[in-house]
Amino acid sequence: MSAGGSFRTLRLLVMVSLCVFISFSAAAASSPAQEKDSAMENIVTEKKAEESHRQDSADLLIFILLLTLTILTIWLFKHRRFRFLHETGLAMIYGLIVGVILRYVVQVPRDASVVSTNCFVNASPATLLVNVSGKFYEYTLKGEISANEVNDVKDNEMLRKVTFDPEVFFNILLPPIIFHAGYSLKRRHFFRNMGSILAYAFVGTVISCFVIGLLMYGCVVLMKQLGQMGEDFFFTDCLFFGAIVSATDPVTVLAIFHELQVDVDLYALLFGESVLNDAVAVVLSSSIVAYQPQGDNSHTFEVMALLKSFGMFLGVFSGSFSLGVATGIVTALISFLFTKLRDFQLLETALFFLMSWSTFLLAEACGFTGVVAVLFCGITQAHYTFNNLSPESQDRTKQLFELLNFLAENFIFSYMGLTLFTFQNHIFNPMFIVGAFLAVFVGRAANIYPLSFLLNLGRRNKIRSNFQHMMMFAGLRGAMTFALSIRDTATYARQMMFSTNLLVVFFTVWVCGGGTTQMLSCQRIRYAVSDLQIHCSSLYRVGVDSDQDNSVNGSERRSTKQESAWLFRIWYNFDHNYLKPILTHSGPPLTSTLPPCCDPLARFLTSPQAYENECQLKDDDSDLILTDGDISLTYGDITVSTDATGAHTSGRHASDDLDRELAYGDNELVMRGTRLVLPMDDSEPPFTDHLRM
Repeated sequence: MSAGGSFRTLRLLVMVSLCVFISFSAAAASSPAQEKDSAMENIVTEKKAEESHRQDSADLLIFILLLTLTILTIWLFKHRRFRFLHETGLAMIYGLIVGVILRYVVQVPRDASVVSTNCFVNASPATLLVNVSGKFYEYTLKGEISANEVNDVKDNEMLRKVTFDPEVFFNILLPPIIFHAGYSLKRRHFFRNMGSILAYAFVGTVISCFVIGLLMYGCVVLMKQLGQMGEDFFFTDCLFFGAIVSATDPVTVLAIFHELQVDVDLYALLFGESVLNDAVAVVLSSSIVAYQPQGDNSHTFEVMALLKSFGMFLGVFSGSFSLGVATGIVTALISFLFTKLRDFQLLETALFFLMSWSTFLLAEACGFTGVVAVLFCGITQAHYTFNNLSPESQDRTKQLFELLNFLAENFIFSYMGLTLFTFQNHIFNPMFIVGAFLAVFVGRAANIYPLSFLLNLGRRNKIRSNFQHMMMFAGLRGAMTFALSIRDTATYARQMMFSTNLLVVFFTVWVCGGGTTQMLSCQRIRYAVSDLQIHCSSLYRVGVDSDQDNSVNGSERRSTKQESAWLFRIWYNFDHNYLKPILTHSGPPLTSTLPPCCDPLARFLTSPQAYENECQLKDDDSDLILTDGDISLTYGDITVSTDATGAHTSGRHASDDLDRELAYGDNELVMRGTRLVLPMDDSEPPFTDHLRM
């Protein structure tokens, strides 16, 4: 190699080394700066996370304080015996006050980090990845805002923080409310009026839905002609509005009824209707949303699409019903088989709670309706599983779900008042609001009066006209209407429905709920005169089953015992003789009810506790049978039957204790599944006089 070539090679190596040295030097010089910027960015992120955590804590504290204030005021109202306003109405008032404060008094500093940029895409993605200086950040979709509200987003951070995801109501707050309704159902009065309750809940809700939908469609057409309608509002939207506003929630009225000891049949009709029609309204609204005719126009009338929606209604309701009952039976079997679980009451209660709540989520995950499933799960749990629980767990489960129901219900009503001012997409149209109020009352009247007339044709204990007026007046709207309305507020029509439904709920809770006592007096419906008499009556009749009628004398009770449906009597015999012995430790042993050829199977399926209680009347639901002539209960070698007058006969001479248990029918005490009878002299004047006001 020549000297010139060596020199050039050496020079090239020197230049390469120099470039590498400069690069490393520059990197070394810039590395501290980049690390410093990254550290500052991490500090800013941590500060934002801490501020967000504090803000979320403050938002939750607002609701806790609302509930605390509501509870204290409830105590004051009960202490002073005020009945013109229920706790749900109080919760709404406090929510309104806090909403006004958050909207107009509290000033949150503008968030300078909110940046508005334009991005042209064909659809709104649920998740958005944003590249900021080489770093990718993930953002989730919260909802659509109108163009004239873009600049207000920076100033409404507090209002958006106190606006909950609608799924919170459906998955967390609604299940304990619905389950408690089924779990605490007074079954004797419910089944006494079962036919009427089913008519009001199913047929009446459908009638109310279509009457309200047709009236609102006429209102919408008139609004379009007058130029009062901003965007599209179709007939299916009107039917959807009719479905969700047909869900009644007379919690205020029922609380006053319970306190005043109003006629139990009226109580049962209202409570049973409200429990079942919530489930019907949920399934009905889902069926209306699923209405999809063929073609481009999805709002035209088509017979096949209508039949498909009707089939979906039946399928979803029956599937949800079956799932709820199946889950209740599975829980009963678990508590029946794992008898040692009774020794650990905390585990027993926790398992009961989780199985009950999972029913709602399982139904929703399977495409059914969780409201229907958890309702019938609660009824099944009360009928079977409750008998297998230890006495401590029985008390715990009742108190647990009563507490959850109270807190969830008051939380929802507080949030209703809050959203009147914090919800940012309200659309209040005076003409639509007036039409909605008229349609709601006409729909309620179309539900109550025609059905009552038809039902009275077959009832011996007629639904009197004053009862009908009271049921018409007591058609309050509440948590279910609100939850169904807030679940979807993406379109113009849904936003208008939500705003209008809020006003409907406020009016019915405050005006109709607050006027319950006056309406009872106006309709001359009897109730206890004073709180002292109520208290003393409960003390005097201590131990009486809460499922009983404390205000109806024996002759009235016997007169209503002729109203039980024959189908239910057949079901009762089957349930008492076969299902309860298999699923619970109560009822007669299967060896007494199955044919002799099935003795091996009967001995295998019957629990030892059933043999121990063989000669005891272990059926808590014997009072469900209101026509006793066709009933035959078997306990070992004793067959107890009743005639239409209520007299009891037996296949052999029974012991004195059993005679005492079966001889009297009016005053009963339930202790560990055994119905004991406390005889009272009918000649004695009742302690509480029930006057006609």
